[in-house]
Amino acid sequence: MRKAGGPIRNRFRAGGAGALALALGACASAPSAIFDLTPARPPATRPLGAQIRIGEPVATLDLDSERILVRDGITLALLPGGRWPQQLSSLFRARLVETFQNAGLARSLAGGAAVADYELGLDIRAFELDAAKSEAHVDVAARIVALTSGRVADVQIFDARVPVASADVGAVVAALDRASAIVMTRIVAFVARRL
Repeated sequence: MRKAGGPIRNRFRAGGAGALALALGACASAPSAIFDLTPARPPATRPLGAQIRIGEPVATLDLDSERILVRDGITLALLPGGRWPQQLSSLFRARLVETFQNAGLARSLAGGAAVADYELGLDIRAFELDAAKSEAHVDVAARIVALTSGRVADVQIFDARVPVASADVGAVVAALDRASAIVMTRIVAFVARRL
């Protein structure tokens, strides 16, 4: 007696499964669009009374990558079809430096051989699509540390949420960019008030 399906049907199943695996593999390796963040354009501010260095932000491994994170409750996933041009912490820092420059504070930023009086430490706590609320969510804790004493001069948490029109990667990134710009603008104002 022959097995149900016979050899031809079993070969079709095996071939179909192989084709499906190849198709899924092609989707997984399909090139992603590369998206950038834009620096914020806050209003010009008075020069700071001290030099400040912007430290490299700290983030958990799920956030600190080139991939765009999606959170649905406690479940994390990666947004298909898009990525950042570099690790998120380095990208955020670079755009924050540009935001300080856009506010007229380029001379207050320590870099290269300049000696800083303070360091701006950053913890990226959220930088994701909150799928449950259909919002882009950016949450960054900032602390100003006096470098001579090592004491924390001030700490503030900046949180921004921007509605996302659709799950399309372009719409998600545009909302994350807007939320990021809100947070960056608030960080510059915080530093300008404190120093």
